[in-house]
Amino acid sequence: MAKSKALYGLDLDADRLRTMYYYMVLSRELDKRIWILNRQGKSAFVISGQGQEGVQVASALALNPATDWLAPYYRDMAMVMAFGMTPREVMLGQLGRALDPSSGGRQMPSHFGHHEKHILTGSSPVATQVVHAVGLAWSMKLKHEAGVVLTSLGEGSTNQGEFHEALNFAAVHRVPVIVLVENNGYAISVPQHREMAIQDVAIRAQGYGIPGVVVRGSDPLEVYQVIYEARRRAIAGDGPTLVEAKTHRYTAHSSDDDDRSYRSREQLEEEKRDDAVVRFREWLEQEKLWDREAEDTLKKRVKQEVDDATDYAEAAELPDAGTVYDHVYGSSPA
Repeated sequence: MAKSKALYGLDLDADRLRTMYYYMVLSRELDKRIWILNRQGKSAFVISGQGQEGVQVASALALNPATDWLAPYYRDMAMVMAFGMTPREVMLGQLGRALDPSSGGRQMPSHFGHHEKHILTGSSPVATQVVHAVGLAWSMKLKHEAGVVLTSLGEGSTNQGEFHEALNFAAVHRVPVIVLVENNGYAISVPQHREMAIQDVAIRAQGYGIPGVVVRGSDPLEVYQVIYEARRRAIAGDGPTLVEAKTHRYTAHSSDDDDRSYRSREQLEEEKRDDAVVRFREWLEQEKLWDREAEDTLKKRVKQEVDDATDYAEAAELPDAGTVYDHVYGSSPA
């Protein structure tokens, strides 16, 4: 883990570091609660971000939510909360309630979106969010608007044509976009060595003449530095950066998957020894920025927030059936 003193110049003071840890823990516990709701038959589908919290929170906090945008993918619960979405808003989407800011309960769970908080709504086909992000960033450049767009995806999605087309366009036009690959090693049930003949997705950046950076996802400080620098480049007009964060996925691909068929329990336990939440807490303790009392206080706070989000969303109304065709078809021309 990087030394804290080297990062204070990047606006990561002690409070900011504690905030980083808070969002990591909050996301982990909210994620666990959503799995319980799924097993109770209250949530139809879960696609988890457990294991990837360090990458997501550090990336979000390296941006400026007043000017920048996110175009996240379905595992990015920690990222969108660190960028401004509340646990209540996340849970409303998970339970398909009418007040869900992402889609009013129309999208599948984890299709995050929130216009007021600069989170661009995604769609189910993987890698399309990269095209959307590049388009948004291109628009911002043409309008001389400050800010960058960060979009994220899994390593399996980098085999889709949309990924390559978007990177090519972004590179040619020097679009202010950061493309973050959260490489957890599995495209659903297929390990990386059966997806591609390279070890590092970031090497693909060479084909487009842009920087490609590999970062250890269990080190949030390293991730923060890389995203901070990528944002600086984009703001300066130097174009996109491809960042690959080597991370882990501690659950099955989704609630409809059984990862025991393709990943041994021994392999999973090995991955859990590199848990960003644990590693970052230990680093904070080592730096005298955290202790047992702070941990106990945080656990109580997070439990209250998770309970509140659950109760709030369960009590919220479902969408009116009469609105089923809203936002599906455009109005007829006059």
